[in-house]
Amino acid sequence: MSKCLTNNSNASQLEQSFFGLAQAALIRFMDPVYRGVHGLLIVGVFLIVGLWLSGNGTNAGPFDLARILVPDEARQMFWQGATGSSQSGLAALDSQTSEQDIAHIIYGRASFPMLKQETIALLNPEVARIQVKSISHLADQIPTSKIDPQALDSNLMGPVQNQRAVAEFFEKKYGLDKSKIEEYVSNAVLISREVKIDPVLLLAVMSVESNFNPMTKSEAGAEGLMQVMTNVHKEKYAPYGGVAGAVKPEVNIRIGAYILKYLIATSGSLRNGLKFYVGAGNADNDGGYADKVMAERNRIIELCKSSQNNKFALNGKKERS
Repeated sequence: MSKCLTNNSNASQLEQSFFGLAQAALIRFMDPVYRGVHGLLIVGVFLIVGLWLSGNGTNAGPFDLARILVPDEARQMFWQGATGSSQSGLAALDSQTSEQDIAHIIYGRASFPMLKQETIALLNPEVARIQVKSISHLADQIPTSKIDPQALDSNLMGPVQNQRAVAEFFEKKYGLDKSKIEEYVSNAVLISREVKIDPVLLLAVMSVESNFNPMTKSEAGAEGLMQVMTNVHKEKYAPYGGVAGAVKPEVNIRIGAYILKYLIATSGSLRNGLKFYVGAGNADNDGGYADKVMAERNRIIELCKSSQNNKFALNGKKERS
C-alpha cells in the first residue's frame, strides 16, 4: 500500500514538473508576442490621439477619421484650453436630431475661434488677410453625408481664371465695381472652404438675394449679400461686433453659408434647403426661388467650364506655335 502511494506521489510530481516546464516554455514563447501586442497598442493610442488633436485643430483633411473617433466639440475644447467655449452645448447632427435641437444650434449662443489663414488661390488675395472669426467649429458638426452632393464643392471655382470669369460676368450683369465683385467672389471661395459648401451655390444665392449689393435690406429684416434675417440670427452676429456686421461681406456670407448648409442637411435636399432659406419651408411652394437659384448656379457652372476650355485651347495654341 505504501509503495503504491509512493508511486502515485512520484507520478504526481512528474506531472506537476511537466506542466511547470510547459508553462515556463509557453511564457517564454508568448513573451515576444505580448511585447509586440503591447507595442501595437501603444502605437495605436498615439495614433488615435494624434488624429484626435489634428482633426479640427489644423483643418487637416487627411485626418477626418478623428471626427469619427471623437466629437468635434471635445476636440475644440481641448484646443481652446478646455475653457468650455461650446457654451451652447452643440451636438453632432444625426438622424435623430429634433427640430428643437436644430433651432438651438442655428439660433443659440456660441463663441467663435479666430480663422486660421489658409493657402488658397484667390482673385483678391487681400480677402484672406482679413482677421475674422471662424464659424467652422459649428459648420463641421454637420455631417457631409447629410449634404446634398449638389451643394458640395466641385472645385470649379478653384482656378483663379474661373473666379475672374465669374466676377466679370456679374460685373457686367449688375454694373458693379470691379474691385467689389472680386472681393465678393474671393470671399465666397474662401468661406466655402471653411464651411465646406459649394462657392458656386453661395454666389448664386447672393445674386438672387441681393444682386451683390451688401446694403440691401428687405421689409422682413433680411440684410446683406446673403439676406440673413438679422433679428432672428443676431446671436450669430455677436462675435463679429453685433448686427452692424450684417453689411460686411466676410461676416454676412459666413453666417449665411452656415445657415444654408444646415437647412440643406436638415431638409434632405438642396432644393428643400433653399425653400427653407427663403422662409417658405411650410408653404406649398417657394415662389420660384429655388428655380432662380439653380438657374443662376447652372450659369456659373457653365461659365467656369467655358473658362477652363478656353484656357486649354489657348495652351494648345501656344504649344503648336
